[in-house]
Amino acid sequence: MSRIVPLALPSHLASPPTLSGSDEEFLQFLGKRVREQRSRRGMTRRSVAQAADVSERYLAQLEAGDGNISVMLLRRIAAALHVPLAQLLAAESEDDAARRRLQCLLERLPASQIEEALSRLAADFGSEERARRRRIALVGLRGAGKSTLGARLAQAAAVPFIELDREIEKEMGVPLAEIFSLYGQSGYRSIEKRALERVIREQERAILSVGGGIVSEKETYDYLLSNWFTVWIKARPEEHMARVVAQGDFRAMAGNDQAMDDLRHILAAREPLYRKADLTLDTSGKSVDASFAELQSALRQRLG
Repeated sequence: MSRIVPLALPSHLASPPTLSGSDEEFLQFLGKRVREQRSRRGMTRRSVAQAADVSERYLAQLEAGDGNISVMLLRRIAAALHVPLAQLLAAESEDDAARRRLQCLLERLPASQIEEALSRLAADFGSEERARRRRIALVGLRGAGKSTLGARLAQAAAVPFIELDREIEKEMGVPLAEIFSLYGQSGYRSIEKRALERVIREQERAILSVGGGIVSEKETYDYLLSNWFTVWIKARPEEHMARVVAQGDFRAMAGNDQAMDDLRHILAAREPLYRKADLTLDTSGKSVDASFAELQSALRQRLG
C-alpha cells in the first residue's frame, strides 16, 4: 500500500486549518455516497478496503465523513465499488429527490390513510399498475426458496416461470461465470438489464426469479419494481447457507472461513433495498408446502 507523507510546514502553520461548514458538508456527503454504493452492492467494508488497497479504518473514517481523502485514493475506492468516480461526487438527482419527498410524505401519513393514498395513486396510474400486477418477481439471496416457490406459483397460475439468470445465459450463449469473467460486474449488470427488458416485452404474465444482486444496481432494480409486483423471499443466514450447500454447491464456503460473517453483512446491507418489495415472505424454519401456502394467501390478499 502506498504511503502518503505529509508536507513539513513552518511552526506557525503546523496546525491544520479548520474545515469550513461547506467543506464539512461535502465530506459528510461523500462519506454517505460511498456508504450507499457499498450497501447497494452488498459489499462489506473489509472487501472494499482490500480491493482498493486502503485500510478498513481509513474507509470507516471516510464513510463517517471524518478526515480528508486524495483523488487517487477515491479513484481506487470507486474502482473497488465498480462505479465511475463521478458517481461518488454527483449530487442527488431531481428524480431521487422527488422519490425521497414522496417516501417522506407516505411515512408521515397515519396508518388509517395509507390505503386511501394507495387507492388514489392507483386511480391515477391504474393501467400501469394493473399491468405490473400481472407479473410477479421473486427477489432475495440464493437459498431462500425463489426457484422452488416460483416454479410452484407459475404452475398453479398456469403462467410461464422464468429465471433471469438462465435468460442471461441464453442471450449470451455462455454460463454466468464466463460472463463475469469476460465482461466484469459492470458489463454483467448491463446484460442483466437488457435481458429483463426483453422478458417484459415478451411476457404479459409470468413469474420471475432474479439474482440476489440485482438490488445493487439502482436503475435496474427501480425498473424491476416499476414493472413487476415484487416479493422478497428471505431466510435466516444459516438457512441460506445450509440450503445452498444441500444443493451440492460448496463454492460459498470454499477458501473463506468467514463466509457466514460475510453473508450476514451482505444481508444487513441489502435489507433496506429488499424491503422496497411489495411483499416479504420469511421461509425460515418452514417447509416448502407451508411457505407456498403462505405466499399464495398473501398474494390473494394483495392482488385478489
